[in-house]
Amino acid sequence: MAYHAIIPAAGSGSRFGTELPKQYAMLHGKPVLQHALDRLQQQFPLDRLYVVLAADDELFDAMISMTAIVTPLRCGGATRGASVHNALLRMTDVVDDDWIVVHDAVRPCVDADSSLRLQRELATDGVGGFLALPVTDTLKRVDADARVVRTEPREGLWRAQTPQMFRHGVLRRALALPGQDAWTDEAQAVEALGLKARAIPGHAFNVKVTFPDDLAMASAIMVASASRR
Repeated sequence: MAYHAIIPAAGSGSRFGTELPKQYAMLHGKPVLQHALDRLQQQFPLDRLYVVLAADDELFDAMISMTAIVTPLRCGGATRGASVHNALLRMTDVVDDDWIVVHDAVRPCVDADSSLRLQRELATDGVGGFLALPVTDTLKRVDADARVVRTEPREGLWRAQTPQMFRHGVLRRALALPGQDAWTDEAQAVEALGLKARAIPGHAFNVKVTFPDDLAMASAIMVASASRR
């Protein structure tokens, strides 16, 4: 059994509001994507780490430092599901029981304890799971005018994070199903097979950089984490 990782990084980052895609925004002297790559390699015993890029990406080679296990794949699709599926089709020397670790290109702060917990809790699981946090805020459903329609119960709701880790055979079958354009994470694809992924407690510091303010939050988290060492 081996570990292989996929980082889908083909997005344009249109919501980020800058010329550079958000995965190439600078954070403490390195692109956000570089932090994500570094953390995965430090926290998982990876055989290979695949970075899925857009075909016209000209920034990766210029901005990212690669180790021997990192392989860029210029096969990014229109959606996350398509990008991960395309990567799986290009992976060799992988067997069904191997683990596929999928991590957001813009989650630069995943902590080692959470990654270790994910590996430990799923070690004998036949399907896989993902890092997540229980929802603690009150949830409001609103209409087109931002008027509250109702308050939604939060019991049993979790916010999915990454890394998400699934058996290769399971994930390959899931992402071959119709509907991948609508799936926002790998766990949703696995649900379509009728399987139940496990939610493994993560950490609030594992933020996703979607808007410029998130970059400031990630910077503060890195400073706080360094001061605790």
